Amino acid sequence: MTAEVDAAPVVIVGAGPVGLLLACELARAAVPVLVLEQLHAPMQESRASQLSTRTAELLHERGFGHLLEEATRESRGHFAGFPLDLGGLDSPFAGNWKIAQYRTEAVLAQRAQELGVVIARGRTLTGLEQHSDHVLAQVREPQGHEPQERVRSVRARFLIGCDGAGSTVRHLGGFPVSATAPTRRLLRADLTGISLPERRFQRLPNGFATAVSRDGVTRVMMYAASQPPVAEDEGFYRVPAFAEVVRTWREVTGEDLTPARPLWLDSFHDGYGQADTYCQGRVFLAGDAARWHMPIGGQALNAGLQDAVNLGSKLAAVSNGHADPDGLERYHQERHRAGAHVLAHVAAQALLLFGDARVEPLRELMREVLAQPQARAHLERTAGNLDQLSTVEGRMQHART
Repeated sequence: MTAEVDAAPVVIVGAGPVGLLLACELARAAVPVLVLEQLHAPMQESRASQLSTRTAELLHERGFGHLLEEATRESRGHFAGFPLDLGGLDSPFAGNWKIAQYRTEAVLAQRAQELGVVIARGRTLTGLEQHSDHVLAQVREPQGHEPQERVRSVRARFLIGCDGAGSTVRHLGGFPVSATAPTRRLLRADLTGISLPERRFQRLPNGFATAVSRDGVTRVMMYAASQPPVAEDEGFYRVPAFAEVVRTWREVTGEDLTPARPLWLDSFHDGYGQADTYCQGRVFLAGDAARWHMPIGGQALNAGLQDAVNLGSKLAAVSNGHADPDGLERYHQERHRAGAHVLAHVAAQALLLFGDARVEPLRELMREVLAQPQARAHLERTAGNLDQLSTVEGRMQHART
């Protein structure tokens, strides 16, 4: 059955880090926000666990210094496995900040709720209609003890999809996309109860392997050259069986993961793309809903959080009558360009990391290029997200270089 129509000035679909930071941006400008999340409870997985220098700056400016205090700061970065030193970046937050995604989400959710944001869990977006002055969303709610499915209509001035690579908002909103077909799938897992040699983006005869331990948890990531081709319509993420992870790791490294206890299992393919536009009428995309790519160096999370800051300042200005709605198009112009920049760098790294023997001359050339201080400094700024134009609270400013 369909319930009555509710109203909210801004509806955000997705209570991950991007959606929650966007909600905080709006709420601190006194814009009421409703966040719809399909999961019934917050996830407890580490997932994307790296905040960049620029993201750390933005979080600190917004009063999230306590989140950074929880994080482990590392100066080590990389481009396609080639080591970089981020400790010398021109910022008091130079380096990579390591913290599990579930902690980032928890801190952002707490702040959002303190600011009055309503986070409605167990809600699934099933329909979307655009009108001249509002968006009407159809939302399936938990059934509880009711015999029939309950669908509620929610009317909003603006709706933003922060619902990940398989975005329902992007699909229902009819956003055109430009994307590449996947060619390979990588596995990753967080494990306890096992000690492994550290591996940093190792190219091996049978594939690729990474193993890094922190606080008693070892994260492994792998790709076997013998794997069958990835189907073009295969989903971006899927959860593998632990046996598949064990078998693949043994094939690539010769090591046995059987004694380990898996905390989290995940896989993803190397296809990438982005929406041709980040906004259509009153519907917007941010984070992985706007662009998707294989996770390398936390680029997806950091780009998404920077989307949230950019869009949040613009939506707040329009919602409070301080800016013309036509100015919202600047969000697409600024962040689509940044997204294309991220995709190009990720694609280049994928070729260097996973290419066969024919890529070795290019890797040797990269070593020569990185021996040049200016080239290395440029990639270090890129890894810290200090090479892009950033919008904070409506002001265009060039990030530190």
